[in-house]
Amino acid sequence: MKLLLVEDEEKMARLLQRGLTEAGHQVDVCQRGEDALEQALQIPYDAVLLDWNLPDLDGLAVLRRWRERGLRTAVLMLTARGTVGEKVLGLRAGADDYLVKPFAFEELLARLEALHRRGDAQGSAQAVGPLVLDTRRRVLRLAEREQPLTRREFALFAELAGHVGEVLPRSTLLSHVWGDGFDGPPNIVDVYVGYLRSKLKKLEAEAVSIQSVRGVGFRLVVEGNG
Repeated sequence: MKLLLVEDEEKMARLLQRGLTEAGHQVDVCQRGEDALEQALQIPYDAVLLDWNLPDLDGLAVLRRWRERGLRTAVLMLTARGTVGEKVLGLRAGADDYLVKPFAFEELLARLEALHRRGDAQGSAQAVGPLVLDTRRRVLRLAEREQPLTRREFALFAELAGHVGEVLPRSTLLSHVWGDGFDGPPNIVDVYVGYLRSKLKKLEAEAVSIQSVRGVGFRLVVEGNG
């Protein structure tokens, strides 16, 4: 598995990275929440090991932002917070599993293997009419043709595809894809919709289109849906 380990304690990070590497996994390490926030969105990891206590953003805040921005990667939280209420808080924020420190390394490996099996069973592809959105490789496919998507394109298309036929306001798309703190040009959503339309055209996906709703936002339309 390709893993991202988010852990600010250097000794713990080194030990886990070494053990996971020896177990056959590829492991990247981040020590800050802000760095991890962007890295997990840019690189298609199989799973993330996320410490709750980080020096800048805490792990719960990082996790919430990932889920708000459409990240579906499995997240295993590592934390000394062991009360039932804290576990529930982490799981409701979007964690897939929870491991309380100190823990046995063998249990960590077993939980990662379970997450990986669960991911394989669920699959990494979402059907959008005749299209397939490959969430792991971040590409759109139609028959034998495919178009790669940038991180933002993927997040925007996934947001629209999760609400087929519904009109999503620009403000909602901006918040979910770019984040509440985005201070760039206000027409950025329109620009990226243009990019997605271009890629749909290259795929000749005539049954799938992104329609503008004047003064409101956009909706993804699939012919024959509903």
